[in-house]
Amino acid sequence: MQLFDTARGAVVPFEPGPEVRMYVCGITPYDSTHLGHANTYLTYDLLIRRLEDLGHSVKLVRNITDVDDSILPKARELGVDFLELAATETARFHRDMQALNTRPVFEEPHATSWVTEMVDLIETLAEKGHTYVVDGTVFYDVSTFPSFGALSGYGEATMIEFAAERGGNPDDPRLRNPLDFILWQPSLDDEPSWPSPWGDGRPGWHIECSAMSMGILGPTLDLHGGGSDLIFPHHECSRAQSEAANGVTFANHWMHTGMVAYQGTKMSKSLGNLVFVSELSKTHDPRAIRLALMGHHYRSDWEWFDDDIATGARLLDRLHHAARAAGGPDPAGYGTRVRDALDDDLDAPAALHALTELADAILEGGDDPAAPTVLGELGALVGIDLGAAPAPLA
Repeated sequence: MQLFDTARGAVVPFEPGPEVRMYVCGITPYDSTHLGHANTYLTYDLLIRRLEDLGHSVKLVRNITDVDDSILPKARELGVDFLELAATETARFHRDMQALNTRPVFEEPHATSWVTEMVDLIETLAEKGHTYVVDGTVFYDVSTFPSFGALSGYGEATMIEFAAERGGNPDDPRLRNPLDFILWQPSLDDEPSWPSPWGDGRPGWHIECSAMSMGILGPTLDLHGGGSDLIFPHHECSRAQSEAANGVTFANHWMHTGMVAYQGTKMSKSLGNLVFVSELSKTHDPRAIRLALMGHHYRSDWEWFDDDIATGARLLDRLHHAARAAGGPDPAGYGTRVRDALDDDLDAPAALHALTELADAILEGGDDPAAPTVLGELGALVGIDLGAAPAPLA
């Protein structure tokens, strides 16, 4: 299998051992699952399915960020407890992932259950000289980690720009360097708080994933993934603090998915231009959502249009009818094409094209009774169960 590695900037062999340790950044549960989320999580689901098809076992850890600078203001705005908001939206996320037929995770840690480990990790970083404290806030000093920026490959100006856009505050006068980031901070009066050597407070965003991933999967991951908007600052900072604490490589492979736009702009909660999986599933079979998303390569930025779901629904209907035919052509070559496509940087559009061609060939006729069975098996490989008829439109 060949996969693009963000840190190396190239498609390279992905050669994990029999057990694959994979960490994918999960949701911050203050709103519903939208198609940008679905695009990301279905990408890693497809990767897991092919790895299992190759004989690997996969331990996928996908966290729930139930305390950070996004969920707390939302809970305050709604007048609800932040954990109540997190529980409601996490349950909706689970329903969406089940509807989309994703493989179960190995573990799904909640950040609020790992604060003790986060404090321990920050203490380790402090002992090794990577931190400084101002007014009860603990900062990571990026000057102590010479390869900071190597994952993203971004220049300092770009990193500062992205830090400002994505949760950081490079203009904070307390910073020694505009790229330094928060590990621990005092809580506001209406925010949750935990004890620490620096006073009661709460963790910064980046430290959460480092503590949870190494606590469950160990200091080195086979693959770390998420959306491309996490490359910087989140994954760059996670790498810096993890490797500074442990002295070993944090992730052997970094994989990132492209962004999904809608109405001309990247789909985001802050802009409100969202298409929710839960709403789309009320009027269309969730398998049609999966097929529509598979039409785009995982590394591409692309735009969702309202009629894309109709394209997915028509394809699902075609695949379902073909899987019920009496026979078709010799299917062996199609299976090879699907698997070769997935092994070529997880080329879902090429795999889908081979699957579609097999369905079309079956519908044209043939006397090999294995063809419809193989179509069903290949559908299952890419997460499409062809056993049930497409759900009728609402």
